[in-house]
Order: sequence, then structure tokens, then C-alpha cells
Amino acid sequence: MSLPRADPTAHGFDPDRLARIDRHFQRYVDDGRLTGWQIAVSRGGDVVHHSTSGLRDRDAETAWTDDTVVRLYSMTKPITSVAAMMLYEEGAFELKDPIERFIPSFGSSRVYRNGSVFNPVTGPLTEPIRIWHLLTHTSGLTYGFHHQHVTDEFHRRAGFEWGTPEGMDLEAACEAWAALPLAFQPGSEWLYGVSTDVLGRVVEVVSGQSLDEFLAERIFVPLGMTDTGFAVRDDQLDRAARLYSPHPKTGEAFISPLERPATEPPAMLSGGGGLWGTAADYLRFCHAMLGRGELDGARVLGSRTVDYMTRNHLPGGADLETFGRPLFAETSYDGVGFGLGFSVQIDPAAYRVLSSPDEFAWGGAASTAFWCDPHEDIAVVFLTQLLPSSTHPIRTQLKQLVYQALVD
Repeated sequence: MSLPRADPTAHGFDPDRLARIDRHFQRYVDDGRLTGWQIAVSRGGDVVHHSTSGLRDRDAETAWTDDTVVRLYSMTKPITSVAAMMLYEEGAFELKDPIERFIPSFGSSRVYRNGSVFNPVTGPLTEPIRIWHLLTHTSGLTYGFHHQHVTDEFHRRAGFEWGTPEGMDLEAACEAWAALPLAFQPGSEWLYGVSTDVLGRVVEVVSGQSLDEFLAERIFVPLGMTDTGFAVRDDQLDRAARLYSPHPKTGEAFISPLERPATEPPAMLSGGGGLWGTAADYLRFCHAMLGRGELDGARVLGSRTVDYMTRNHLPGGADLETFGRPLFAETSYDGVGFGLGFSVQIDPAAYRVLSSPDEFAWGGAASTAFWCDPHEDIAVVFLTQLLPSSTHPIRTQLKQLVYQALVD
């Protein structure tokens, strides 16, 4: 899908100032930190700036193009969250419903108290994990790649770090996660983890469809997201980007040891990080969210549902810096809250980055990112393929460069 350009001046942008974005990020390619990237900025649903640089495959010397297909990783999470809320709108569940109603094994989950990974002391749940906890990452579920807490190590020892044990599907993964100790009592803290993957299993149980079928039928087809899915199709293979990681000594990008065959269908459909897609497709998703659930006559959510999802849901209006656990990240989360599947900007001054209140956003592990700004009617998508995303301050730099170009 192409990205037709509109006149930036007519949309309140200074073209010369927009050019600063490309000049800045070109340096990342010139010095080898990134092999290539893509930036798309829209306002009012029109693309006012779009650029690509570098290569999607350094070995093959293949240029990054408009239609390059990338691993979205955690940019999958907002899409899965929308899928769950579509079922919520149908009355399939309430946000306070315990997830054991759909995945019974989570009714027996335990919470870590103290001790080592070899001799942990755990206690019972004081309240069940609820749908709301999955949507807000307050379930107590974690990721193995954090390397911050003993509960992360439980996940690594069970085969969950940057993936899942070979051949394990989503149902089996949820059974395994339910048997691992939670990092804390549900609702008491924010912690990034496999919550959205578990939410994807809830979508499967409630809908009676596999997650890939549900997303395709209910979101991708209606919104015209023709290049998004859990694997790269044969006709997309020559557009797929390679996955890179920074060299520990030089910082230069090299082929990541975590790269997997692009066309190999995954055993586990990860609603937390399994999708591939393009900038054009993800912009359509963003435009549907800025349209409060509707795009080009296709409505996936009610307007009030989108409003509800994109407000801060952390208790007492807290931000992630105070309510969340310290994790690797390219920026602090002062002034940033969390809604149902999206981060939410609550205090741009505290964030210390030029931005707007009520922006909702998220990013992916391969340094991809997006945000939507309802006040300015702006959507921004940044794609590259460098794992992990904490390597460079790309997201904050991009934000300041986009907003400095607004002059209306």
C-alpha cells in the first residue's frame, strides 16, 4: 500500500523544519547504528511527511522502501487490546471479570513473596487477575527478558525470554504462565509482561476463533490493513526487513541472533508481539483510533470506547514512573500513564519532551514506535529493525523533531 503525500504547509507544518527529521536520523544510518528506517507523519488523515533511508537487508543491499514489512513486536499489543474491547462491547465480559472464567488455571496462580528461584516462597492471590489487569499490565505477569527480578528468571527457566518453547501454542503457554509465580498481587503495580498474550487467549476463548482469524476478520480486513499478519506471506518475502542488534563493542548494527525465518508460521500466536506489518497499514490503525473507532466507513469500536481506552487508568492518576517497576527503557516515564492497551500522556512538562496531553502510544522491541495525538489530529509511525529498543533515544528525539515542525 502506497503513502500518498499531502501539502504539509496546508496542514500547519513547515517543510524546512520537517526536513530536520530526516537529516537527524540519517546520521543513524551513516554511522551504522541503524541499517535503515521509515518515518510517516499524518495530520487530519493525510500524510504530510514520509521518508525512508538505508537498507532493509544490508547483506543483499536491498533499500528500505515504502512497503517494507517489519516485525511490529509490541506494537501488536494495542491491536489485541482493541480486539478484546470489541468483544467487551458485545457484552462478552466485564472488565472486572476474573480471567479464570476463561482460562481456569489462573485461578490457582501464586504470588512471589521472597526467596531464590530455587527455593521461592509464594502466597495465594488476594484478588483474582481480572481482564482490566491484563489490559493495563497490572496483572503481576512479567517478561523473561527483563533480568530485573527473580520472577523474570522463572520465565527464562521455563523457556520464555525472547520467545516460547518450540512447538508451544498460545493455550499451552497460558497454562505454563499460570503455573509461574506472579511478581506481585494483581492491581498493586504496573509491570510490562505477557499480559496481552494472555488477553489474546481470552479473545480466542470468547470468540471461538484463533487470534489470527479474529484479527483478520474483525480488524485487518475492515480497516484495509492488507500487509499485516503473524507471518510474512510468500508475496511479501522480498519486502521483509532483516532483524539487527547493536554490536556490544562498536554499537554498529549486525544481524540479530534472534532472527527467525520470516515465512514460518509461529506455533504461538502472540497478541503481545507477534505481528508483522507496514507503515501504511499501521497508519490506518492509527487513523481509525484518531477517528474514535471508525475509518472510511468501517467502524471497529464505539467512539466512547476509544475515549475510555485512551485515558489514564492507573490508580490515583499515577504515572508509570511512580506506579511501575524500573525496567530497561530509552526514556523515563515521568508524566506518562497507561490506559487499556496504550500509554497515555498526562503531563508533557513532567515528561520533559515536546508533546501534547492525551497522546496515546506504544512501541516495539525492534525500536519501532507510534503515537496518536487527538488534539493536533496527528499520527506518527517510525519503523526500523534494531533489537532491543532501549539502544537509542529514537522515540523522544522523533517526538521533539515532529512537534518543532508545527507552525500553525
